[in-house]
Amino acid sequence: MKYCSVAQIASKWNLSERTVRDYCAKGKIVGAFLTGKTWNIPEIAQKPLRKKRNKKIINNLLAILRKEKESKLSGGIYHRLQIDMTYNSNHIEGSLLTHEQTRYIFETNTIGISENIVNVDDIIETTNHFRCIDMIIDNAETKLTESFIKNLHRDLKIGTSDSKKAWFAVGEYKKLPNEVGGRRTVEPARVSEHIKRLLDVYNATIKKSLEDIIAFHVAFETIHPFQDGNGRVGRLIMLKECLKHDIVPFIISDDLKMFYYRGLHEWNKEKGYLMDTCLTAQDRFKKLLDYFQIVYKDE
Repeated sequence: MKYCSVAQIASKWNLSERTVRDYCAKGKIVGAFLTGKTWNIPEIAQKPLRKKRNKKIINNLLAILRKEKESKLSGGIYHRLQIDMTYNSNHIEGSLLTHEQTRYIFETNTIGISENIVNVDDIIETTNHFRCIDMIIDNAETKLTESFIKNLHRDLKIGTSDSKKAWFAVGEYKKLPNEVGGRRTVEPARVSEHIKRLLDVYNATIKKSLEDIIAFHVAFETIHPFQDGNGRVGRLIMLKECLKHDIVPFIISDDLKMFYYRGLHEWNKEKGYLMDTCLTAQDRFKKLLDYFQIVYKDE
């Protein structure tokens, strides 16, 4: 009998390699076996059928987020998204607020007493980030544009100490060259043309895949258009585009941070690092959706 690799079967069945490996590990592909760390799959193996989900709720995630946002529902998926994404995205960028403090700010619009010194900018950027997520939910279905991206940056950084610096442009592209992870980024004078070209290519495809959205994120972070706040704006854009294209969103948590950075840096050599990190984060978000009985497309 002839055997195929995971990559060959993934191409044949139009699935990701990660999905095929998962099928093998769960015994869903008859005759598949491991040699060392390599799966051997019979050429004649049949593609496993996906089980149909019981539709518990007919609304999609975006509709539910909008409904919970408008009704100010506490304890739902909107509540959880606001706190978890704001805490993790800010924490990646150096915020010292705890998850509990972030939750307290969202729920009470106050900051709890802490034995440690609290940076005022961390508080401002936390409340600003809450508004940015609302902006994403309200405008998820709109076309991604330069003005929208700049407005996200403005809402994230407005009122911070950075906004009071003459060289820092809130809601506008950077004035000074910057680096990310020791790597050079696009020079200020050329940022606009690079962003326009990136958006033209991205918006030319009507229906986006998860890989399309992640690829845009990598290109955006490589350009690094703003003086600060690029990572948070970039992750907010991914949230918007996932919601727009009915793709389960994801939150890069602290334990995935180093894998996320590695994936960004290695994307042009190996896309799998970042794809697997984002898929792991997406699997975690799916568990949340399962808990809240929210139907989603399981691709």
